[in-house]
Amino acid sequence: MSPIKVYAYRWSQPCRAVIIFCRVNKIDFEEVTVDLFKSQNLTPEFKKINPMGQVPAIVDGRFKLFESHAILRYLASVFPGVADHWYPADLFTRAKIESILDWHHSNLRLGAGTFVYYTALAPFLGLRPRPDATKHAEKVLMQSLARIESVWLKGDAKFLLGSPQPSIADLSLVCEIMQLEALGDDMRNKFLGGHERILTWIDNVRKATSPHFDEAHMFLFEVKAQMQSKAAAAAAKQGGSEASSKLKFASKL
Repeated sequence: MSPIKVYAYRWSQPCRAVIIFCRVNKIDFEEVTVDLFKSQNLTPEFKKINPMGQVPAIVDGRFKLFESHAILRYLASVFPGVADHWYPADLFTRAKIESILDWHHSNLRLGAGTFVYYTALAPFLGLRPRPDATKHAEKVLMQSLARIESVWLKGDAKFLLGSPQPSIADLSLVCEIMQLEALGDDMRNKFLGGHERILTWIDNVRKATSPHFDEAHMFLFEVKAQMQSKAAAAAAKQGGSEASSKLKFASKL
């Protein structure tokens, strides 16, 4: 049986969730890199896989599927070696996991993804800032983090819904929150510093999926380093320009 193909780019948090899930559950797959920074997701070839032009997407034989939550559900249901805790057969538990996944897109993802895009990625790519969108995203993100703790991580819960083991919802949401690493330590701590339960939960998911969690996030940290280096160089250049201007002004006095 041929391995499935996973079309992904590891900057994308949903892509990392799918890759980690496959690794942890020993699902044989071929990772096909679709470089978002080079707009490879918009090529006619890729749009035959996903007409929406987004990653991740998978091809399993003649079957094509996109949207990360749908992919995770499919993988957990089709491959027999996947442990039940990822997507439980119990319909009541499964329905609660579904509710978290549905909430994710219009809350945590909306806040975290939008804020990281306009705060970290847009300057890196030379795109114009959007202060109003950034401010709204920050509000949604802070509300979302508070909701996670008050609704699904009550008390000393190790994973969402008080489960002793992670589900696809845990993996999807934690990969989303990990995107905050791109903001730099100070900004990341601004959002997560007061959420000890979330920090513990992230660590629990990391340990439960080790070593694949850290391996999948290496690219994120590499891009973060590039962003910081570019920002430092721009600041140094601006500082040099300001100093030069002051010298020129002083020479005229």
